[in-house]
Amino acid sequence: MPTVILVRHGRSSANTSGVLAGRTPGVKLDETGLQQAAAVAERLAALPLAAIVTSPLDRCKQTATAIAKHHDGLRPATDRRLTECGYGDWTGKKIPELAKDPLWAVVQQHPSAVTFPNGESMRGMQQRAVDAVRTHDAAIGASHGPGAIWVAVSHGDVIKSIVADALGQHLDTFQRIVVDTASATIITYTPTRPFLVRLNDTGSELASLVPKPEAPKKGRGTKSRSTGKSAVQSSDAVVGGR
Repeated sequence: MPTVILVRHGRSSANTSGVLAGRTPGVKLDETGLQQAAAVAERLAALPLAAIVTSPLDRCKQTATAIAKHHDGLRPATDRRLTECGYGDWTGKKIPELAKDPLWAVVQQHPSAVTFPNGESMRGMQQRAVDAVRTHDAAIGASHGPGAIWVAVSHGDVIKSIVADALGQHLDTFQRIVVDTASATIITYTPTRPFLVRLNDTGSELASLVPKPEAPKKGRGTKSRSTGKSAVQSSDAVVGGR
């Protein structure tokens, strides 16, 4: 059961200008965004990351590079499935202008019905992003073991849609989820269900994510904390607290 840390890129120049950047090339982190990327990289420095996968857009690659600097020999890999939603004709327009478009209300209230003009559907965005995370998670688990921790650097709407899927929620609820710039959202996928470990975390310690080895009992495998089943196979939730 690897753990994925979904990191939203640091603040970009588009975030402060009120423009929907989408996939516009050349949108980079502003000064605050660079500081945010450095800060989240420091928070992740103590973790034994197995991989860093990033959206191909500059603001995400800059954030991923900052994280990789603390992990010798680890180079970010690019996956286009983690890229920003394809906003089509909305790309590059001012948010106040877009808010006057009748489609804006649908984006807010019924996003599963939205396909952006000459762009991508929000359902398509969610599907390819979830597929990317689950595919990388399975491959990293197979190559690095069930306790592996890895990072995926992506965008706000993309991460929100992945969280909605992990919670078993309809895409139409995803606008209720908040994912700030340079935040860490953490999910552990198990054989039968995902667990949302942290959401929109911008300051807490992350060292506790490192699996703690448990002494195996004679004749038995390692036990999970909650059920006594194999820690690798158990998908049961903790009941009654810890």
